[in-house]
Amino acid sequence: MAIAPETVSPPPPGLTTTKAPFIEEARAHGDIYIHQPYELYSAENQATWGKLIGRMQDRWKRYANERFLEGLDKLQLSAARIPRLEEINRFLQALTGFRARPVSGYVPSYVFFDCLRRREFPTTITIRDGAQLEYLPEPDIFHDVGGHVPMHTDPAFAQALVRFGECAASAARRASAISDEHEKLRRLTSNIRAMSRFFWFSIEFGLMRAARGAGSGGALKVYGSGLLSSFGEIAHAIDSPDVQRVPFQIEWVINQGFEIDHYQPLLYVVDSFDHLFALVTELEQCLLAGKLDNVAPGDPEVSETDLASFLHGDKAPPPVT
Repeated sequence: MAIAPETVSPPPPGLTTTKAPFIEEARAHGDIYIHQPYELYSAENQATWGKLIGRMQDRWKRYANERFLEGLDKLQLSAARIPRLEEINRFLQALTGFRARPVSGYVPSYVFFDCLRRREFPTTITIRDGAQLEYLPEPDIFHDVGGHVPMHTDPAFAQALVRFGECAASAARRASAISDEHEKLRRLTSNIRAMSRFFWFSIEFGLMRAARGAGSGGALKVYGSGLLSSFGEIAHAIDSPDVQRVPFQIEWVINQGFEIDHYQPLLYVVDSFDHLFALVTELEQCLLAGKLDNVAPGDPEVSETDLASFLHGDKAPPPVT
């Protein structure tokens, strides 16, 4: 009697950035908000997470701001496995009301900022290719959860994010009141570019002067998530003589373009998260006064999808893939 061969289940296809069939299918259906299909993470995906978080430990201790380190302790991120977002959210919501909301990738600008207003953070679920730990063609779960989410455990920082979402809502309301279509688009393009630059140089690549005391001497620390999730650039941002570090001034920031494919040569410093909140409030005041209507052209480019998201809110079409 022949014995049927044992059926071996194929390994999961994985959730590797730019290579995940699950994500491609979601995008094809126009789905921005998705779930985290944890069973699809491959053994390689899990190993990549372990490498990424393991090698950052000493860098975080040396360069990250105190509130980020406290957030890491609260979330208890483990190198042993990729975190489940529902577990992250149980900690987060009890602390600041924030939650990580899984998305299929790019989120139109207004939709992204409006999520912040509602204390939701659009969170990528894919993870970068383990063969290229530093190369990041687009955000991944290590950037979003390892870089952003620990900061969301801090009430002052979380409130600054909410304030940013409110600023974006003010921009959308202001644009809706402009009858001349050409002028509406011109002003709104400038407003979006200004807010994107502000977000880049603060939430993504911000530095903060450490509180004096405990031997800190007011040293510079990192709070921007783009730096906190980069093994190479977190040290470069603090130690390199090639980086210009200047006090955060809105007039400079909103007119300063940036490029995403190399280490940043210019970084801005805030004094505290209360200072950051005050700066976001000032940004909204500048917006309402028309001071963001004519910022310097250049990067980042504002896409039609981003413009549509501000003109139509949640009715904005998904990005074309």
